[in-house]
Amino acid sequence: MSEKTTRTEMHGCIVCGKLHQLLVVYDANGKLFDLKVMSADGKRVVHESRPLVACEHHNDEQVKTAVERVYGTEPEEE
Repeated sequence: MSEKTTRTEMHGCIVCGKLHQLLVVYDANGKLFDLKVMSADGKRVVHESRPLVACEHHNDEQVKTAVERVYGTEPEEE
């Protein structure tokens, strides 16, 4: 079984920058394994390699636009 590391981290909302506390789990190679948003008004934003969070009052379109602005668009699957 591989060794995992758990840390608490502060991350800003991808849309507005408000800080949220996350509990982040990394695998033995330092890659993101899982996360949980500990702040009551935050929600997880799915990203394959980075822990991201958004405020609950931001809608899905606002979050998607912010992620595309920061990280670019995801390649389309064929």
